[in-house]
Amino acid sequence: MNRIINTTNAPAPIGPYSQAVIANGFLFLSGQVAINPESGVVIQSSIAEETHQVMRNIKAVLLEASYGFEDVVKTTIFLSDMALFAEVNEIYGSFFHKNFPARETVAVKGLPKGVNVEISMTAYKA
Repeated sequence: MNRIINTTNAPAPIGPYSQAVIANGFLFLSGQVAINPESGVVIQSSIAEETHQVMRNIKAVLLEASYGFEDVVKTTIFLSDMALFAEVNEIYGSFFHKNFPARETVAVKGLPKGVNVEISMTAYKA
């Protein structure tokens, strides 16, 4: 049976999807963008602040599901421009300490709310 994960510590979905779903030990996190969950404001002051907010949102969903970054097995990073890669990669990497997950990073034509970065993850616990 699937379990839906929802927390007020991360932005509410802006469409017909859940923040995350647990199925057979896997946690599938929907893509997170830099929306401050308290104010609903999109953070775009810098790519660093935008990335930090995305990662804080992901952390909130992971915690609500009783998972952590050490349980993440796969991530996908969507960027509005590959020129942002180095800065996003540095901040993203600071949330992982060993046994890094598999990952792909792609540049896309556009992202929701005009943001520059969106990150989705899959985690697993036996």
